[in-house]
Amino acid sequence: MRIRLIKERTIHDYAVREGKKGLVFNKWTVVIKAANVDNHNDLLSLFSSVDALGKKSNRVCFDVGGNNYRVICKVKFGKKKCHMFVCWIGTHVEYDELCKSNLQYTIEVY
Repeated sequence: MRIRLIKERTIHDYAVREGKKGLVFNKWTVVIKAANVDNHNDLLSLFSSVDALGKKSNRVCFDVGGNNYRVICKVKFGKKKCHMFVCWIGTHVEYDELCKSNLQYTIEVY
């Protein structure tokens, strides 16, 4: 099933703020929207740089732009589509700070 990316505009806005560095999000968005996934394992195999956050979690964290950025998304598999909600976008350093505070499981910035 196709992925419906919720809050795609947020990704676009973040990429624009990052300037040339933000162009990596265009490629990431194209791959996400073209993907065909049926379950968490399909999603995790889509990129070599995506991790489930916790056991039986509905959240995943994507490494974007050669490990420079992180995107945390909630994932819900429906009958016809996989809905992916953008919860947070930031740099690797900012993500490390989230992890120190254990917020990667609950943050809902966007």
